[in-house]
Amino acid sequence: MQSQEQQQGKASFYAKSFAGRRTASGERMHNDSLTCAHRTYPFGTMLRVLNPVNGKSVIVRVTDRGPFVRGRIIDLSWRAAKELDIISKGVAVVVVSKVNSIIVPYLPSDEIEIPQLELETNEAPMGINPYWQDMKKDLQESRQVPQKNNSPKTSTVASTSKQSNVSASKSSNVSAPSER
Repeated sequence: MQSQEQQQGKASFYAKSFAGRRTASGERMHNDSLTCAHRTYPFGTMLRVLNPVNGKSVIVRVTDRGPFVRGRIIDLSWRAAKELDIISKGVAVVVVSKVNSIIVPYLPSDEIEIPQLELETNEAPMGINPYWQDMKKDLQESRQVPQKNNSPKTSTVASTSKQSNVSASKSSNVSAPSER
């Protein structure tokens, strides 16, 4: 069967459950890839699929064989069907044509010259430290001061004197109401 320059017929698409399965070319099927199944075009052939109802078109690559349903000429990946806006219909009439050369509009044809940039760092003059370094130094110093000055005897004396002050204030509060 000889493939024609342009074919018109029904297109369907792979269900999402086919994701990850191997195609006839050996590649794995992905829902988000722009691929298709065609009976006669060789693997790797780029095809333009046009939806004549809304004028949308997409370029897909042949990776599988099929469809083997009478009246259908192409099986599209889920993403390609979404681009053509045929997901809700399930099956739609499309026009398929072979793409001989693909010109990618955003791919530069000439080599782009990248300008040379001089990158320098600004170093602060000696003696000027950023604010966060001063804060870090102050925090480290404040943590070291209590450890040097506190001895075990001093802390027990301080806690004993605090306890006696608390008990004295409690006893004075208790004795005050009894005097009335």
